[in-house]
Amino acid sequence: MADLHIDDFYRDAAGILLSLYNGFPSPSILFVEDLIGPHEPDVFGVPAPRHLACFNAMLWMAGEGFLRYGDTIRQEGLDQCCLTERAFLMLSTPTIGWLEDDLPRSIARQRATPAQRLRDALSNQSSVELEEIVQHCFAQASPRR
Repeated sequence: MADLHIDDFYRDAAGILLSLYNGFPSPSILFVEDLIGPHEPDVFGVPAPRHLACFNAMLWMAGEGFLRYGDTIRQEGLDQCCLTERAFLMLSTPTIGWLEDDLPRSIARQRATPAQRLRDALSNQSSVELEEIVQHCFAQASPRR
């Protein structure tokens, strides 16, 4: 059985990280709908499961120290949201194994950053590539034991 909710989490995590990275260091409002599109609440006004999953991914990432925020906006998003230093370094530090020798150094460094790899994976709509890069990011950012 495929763990589709985990695939969604990787996509959400990549979108959250890149959205905040693209505006770094300015705090911004991060809305679920901007990341995954509109999902209608049920007849009782309860947000759709997919919407809640993305919102909970935001909260999990904050709890794990990848982002900080001022307040929640109901279950719609996070206000005054910004990457932590840890997440910024995780996204902007080139990975040695990803450096391409045939490119000029400045271009090779940019292409070897997790941020660029996440952009490429989202653009290619590759779930496998996205999973590998998000896991690489989280592993790089985890404290060494």
